Amino acid sequence: MRKTLAIFEKEFKSFFYSPLAYVIIAIFTLITGYLFYNLLSWFVEQSFMMTMQAQQYRQAPPKFNVNLHLIRGYFGTLAFISLFILPTITMRLFAEEKKQGTLELLYTTPITELQVVTGKYLAGLALYIVLLIPTMFFMALLFIYGDPEFLPVLSGYIGLILLGSTFIALGLFISTLTENQIIAAIGGFALSLLLWIIGWGATFTGGTLKPVLEYLSILVHFEDFAQGVIDSTHVAYYLIFTIFGLYLSLKSIESVKWRT
Repeated sequence: MRKTLAIFEKEFKSFFYSPLAYVIIAIFTLITGYLFYNLLSWFVEQSFMMTMQAQQYRQAPPKFNVNLHLIRGYFGTLAFISLFILPTITMRLFAEEKKQGTLELLYTTPITELQVVTGKYLAGLALYIVLLIPTMFFMALLFIYGDPEFLPVLSGYIGLILLGSTFIALGLFISTLTENQIIAAIGGFALSLLLWIIGWGATFTGGTLKPVLEYLSILVHFEDFAQGVIDSTHVAYYLIFTIFGLYLSLKSIESVKWRT
């Protein structure tokens, strides 16, 4: 465990040795902050218009649900942005080591391949959680000035972390296949995008293939989290794909070790 934590600490700190982490955090915060402002402005405008209409017809003002009309859409937006951002985090985890030739040095130390994979994966996941922290401050504003339900917010973040965990594990695997970070980023994005859009194919198919495509869709499993529902089926889906991605990463670097 200590060796895994040592790998984790090394990798997590290395993100901040270069401007990459700061650029990713800044871009993610600016985009999500801008979209949150737009969604909040739309929500306030719609609430005001519906209240004015109700007063005009001397009716009780309708209840405009902040969870339904704002928070759910915002979590969907965060998931979509994560699809593009996370490959830039995973692209360097192994590709950079292979390019610099330092990966072979790890094989001469008393550290197992599993410890290396786990440590690098946890570093990527930790950075993603750091990215999400500013969005939590945006949500805090809703609790200060509004009255949203807490459970959908909590489940939404749990869903984001599980979704990010899957993207990171798959991106980590792609990073083990190349020493070019750009190729690793493109490959990680392509694999994640496939899981994102595969559910759309279910609308054009039928029979036994349709439920299979729907189950493989990473977006379908995220929708319930954004609505405040934590289903063990969805949790199992993300855990299975995360473990599968880590397993492929492990086998990939084991094959490299045997070749070297």
